[in-house]
Amino acid sequence: MLSLSTAPSPIPPPQNQREAALIRRTLQGDRDAFTELVKPYERRVYAAALALLRNEADAEDIAQEAIVKAFTHLHQFRAEAKFSTWLIQITINQARMRQRKNHANLYDSLDDTHDGEEDYVPREFADWRETPPETLERKEIRALLAQALASLGEKYRSVFVLRDIEQLSIEETAKALAISVANVKTRLLRARLMLRDILAPALRDGWPGHVPFQKGEKPW
Repeated sequence: MLSLSTAPSPIPPPQNQREAALIRRTLQGDRDAFTELVKPYERRVYAAALALLRNEADAEDIAQEAIVKAFTHLHQFRAEAKFSTWLIQITINQARMRQRKNHANLYDSLDDTHDGEEDYVPREFADWRETPPETLERKEIRALLAQALASLGEKYRSVFVLRDIEQLSIEETAKALAISVANVKTRLLRARLMLRDILAPALRDGWPGHVPFQKGEKPW
């Protein structure tokens, strides 16, 4: 007789069920299943590579390398994290290896477990008050944001891209970058403040609304 206290096994969410089925089919030799598995994450993979490398050609190469590596090592995926997080981890590792190869003497490691920098002190710029949205085209915002992102240090840029642009959770971002949750929060806050200070002088006379990475509204 089944005990009344016995709880049923948790049912995976539909997306996880679908991905699990695609992974099984891929491991059984169905390459089309793998294409279907990675398709929703192709842009995210490219964005992660670009955040580290700041070079579109290199980012495209790394994105392709990461997807191939995910395919050849799919049997090692243990579903301890989301497939998308695992794929981003592979992408980041590939991008770091490219960095080490190209700039071994200049490589700024993202593997730090401690964030020993001094607190970033934001400037007292514009109050980000709302102004008519017609004052600046969305494509111009994207261009300004891209320039501002490129000026950030890699550890801030990568956290901002994964968390605020690609919408990974704090925990997923920490896992993908192999840093602590606390470091993700610290770096994300500093990245947002630095971006605000970089963008404010250019936008204070025509800022289209509030800060784009607040309250879920983003210009990308």
